[in-house]
Amino acid sequence: MRIIPVLDLKGGEVVRAQQGKRDRYRPIVTPLSQTSDVVAVTEGLRRLYPFPTFYIADLDAIEGGTPNSGALARLKAMAEPPELWVDAGIADEKTLSAALAEPWLCPVLGSESQQDDALLRRFCDHPELVLSLDFFDDGFRGPASFLDEPVLWPQRVIVMTLAKVGSASGPDFTRLEAIKAKAGSRSVIAAGGVRNEADIRALSSLGIAAALIATSLHDGTLTPGHLATLAT
Repeated sequence: MRIIPVLDLKGGEVVRAQQGKRDRYRPIVTPLSQTSDVVAVTEGLRRLYPFPTFYIADLDAIEGGTPNSGALARLKAMAEPPELWVDAGIADEKTLSAALAEPWLCPVLGSESQQDDALLRRFCDHPELVLSLDFFDDGFRGPASFLDEPVLWPQRVIVMTLAKVGSASGPDFTRLEAIKAKAGSRSVIAAGGVRNEADIRALSSLGIAAALIATSLHDGTLTPGHLATLAT
């Protein structure tokens, strides 16, 4: 099963996510890095396992602020740059088209950032596009057609349960099963609450293709030994 580390960026630093309550996010403190610098944290994660892909949540951009472009540029300039799945709150065709043309970058179209389904309808067949179905405490956030019309889904669909992020409360298996049942041959990616090896094996048994993970990597629950066995 594919394991994709998460880097939440805010103010140019990696922060620790807490159940979607973004005003509470603070610079990450992790044994994997002496600082919250994005390259240092990435290198620390890669000492656990040579992850080829990272998921980036550009929280400033998602909230309508200045994108963390400098941090992304530094990741792309690494000697072995990772593939980056980036949610930067994209909500217009010009920005999405430019992102799709970037090497090493797969833009994530977050449902919470969309006013309608125009972008999804226009770009759903693009092989580099990743869709994120965003669920908060109050339910799904985004146009209803994002959930109701799976024919619009690209080949990779993230089920992002924000209330589970950083909570160590376990994945939302019920929701993941429901989305997987509608997804056909598409890859469904779990995000939020993945705690340990048992969770990853349970997700794999449901046919989930990948998991976005942060907390269990930084707190040592998932060790290099686990990752060597689990990650593909």
